[in-house]
Amino acid sequence: MVRNTAREIAMHLSYELSFTDKSADALLDRRLTAESFAALAEEDAIYQEVPNAKQADYIRRLVRGVDEHGAELDGYIEKYAKGWKFSRIPLVASAIMRVAMYEVMYMPDVPDAAAINEAVEIAKKYETPETVKFINGILGSFSRQELSE
Repeated sequence: MVRNTAREIAMHLSYELSFTDKSADALLDRRLTAESFAALAEEDAIYQEVPNAKQADYIRRLVRGVDEHGAELDGYIEKYAKGWKFSRIPLVASAIMRVAMYEVMYMPDVPDAAAINEAVEIAKKYETPETVKFINGILGSFSRQELSE
């Protein structure tokens, strides 16, 4: 499994956190299993390979971080979503942006450009072209403003 696949799985789990009452750890413990991947593999090819220990740690780090810093990350999304109320942003789009912003802010081992570019590529799979542009614009503004200060 390559890192962008692990990142996409982390986005799925971050999205799922938006509407579950489970803790991040409980969700991760349930989803990062061979059984769970086998059940999802027919629906989505990214689940055909179970993550190894290093990949699972990366996914766990991302999902826990997004969960712990959700309010902060949502604040940045809202700040740069000019003319949009946060409640209007699709949940998948906000999950994609949360993962990228968390990587940029809290994972120095991940290059900022890689986190943002991968977020845009993931968005292309799940969102309309207009929403992809929206995500790219928010992440670009976030990167330019927050990382240059």
